[in-house]
Amino acid sequence: MSKTYKPGETAPRSGEYEIRGPRGGHTNEERTVVKGEPFPPTRKSGESYSLSRPVHNNAGRGDKS
Repeated sequence: MSKTYKPGETAPRSGEYEIRGPRGGHTNEERTVVKGEPFPPTRKSGESYSLSRPVHNNAGRGDKS
């Protein structure tokens, strides 16, 4: 399983993050989170986030090319 993040932690990169259940199961819910922003609250206690689809257009990486 990939690294998980708790609500309120800072997102390490921009992308679609899947909400994982308290025991790590899939919930089939995703949230878009931008790098440097905190993860939003989840509906149930113990849920977490894992990166499912990172951005591919350099958005949120700070590149000013």
